[in-house]
Amino acid sequence: MDTLAALPDGAMASPASVRNAEPILAVLRAHLPKRGRVLEIAAGSGQHAVAFSTVLPGLEWTPSDPSPEARASITAWGAKAGLPNLQAPLALDCLDEATWPKAGFDAVVCINMIHISPWAATEGLMTLAERVLPRPGGLLYLYGPYREVEAPLAPSNEAFDASLKSRDPAWGLRDRDEVVALARSHGLTLTLRTDMPANNISLLFRRV
Repeated sequence: MDTLAALPDGAMASPASVRNAEPILAVLRAHLPKRGRVLEIAAGSGQHAVAFSTVLPGLEWTPSDPSPEARASITAWGAKAGLPNLQAPLALDCLDEATWPKAGFDAVVCINMIHISPWAATEGLMTLAERVLPRPGGLLYLYGPYREVEAPLAPSNEAFDASLKSRDPAWGLRDRDEVVALARSHGLTLTLRTDMPANNISLLFRRV
């Protein structure tokens, strides 16, 4: 779990966001379109939204989070950055379809949410992605730790999984193949799996 530090202006500082921004950006830069609209789910502190929209100026970046505190932090970081392509955060909750945007997007980005939420949130995420990625080729990007049949779980991830479940039994590392199968049932096909630092992986899905 990330340790957040509250700043005087309402922003939250996330050490994990700072550490993983560059590796994630390297993957996104290679696979996102040069221009288009991106919806970020569970944007947390908002540091990723600022970092990515800064170096990807052709993309209109819309962060979202169900937490009012997170949205306040996103707004504070956005105000400091003053980026024309960074949109105000949405109060989007994967468990509440009434909060979902009606407009279409070219990509959906979701970082470190699936293991810190109930499985129903992942089901909602896939339904949402199917809905807001109307065109073939639309991208869903997922980042985080997963269980994988072909690879033993790293001791650090085993301990992390136990810690998550001790906080909430509905949380925990998901089986990658179950996530892939759920995505496929919503018209999203896995096109890339790549290793990331600290025993995380990136999963890229395309709308068919």
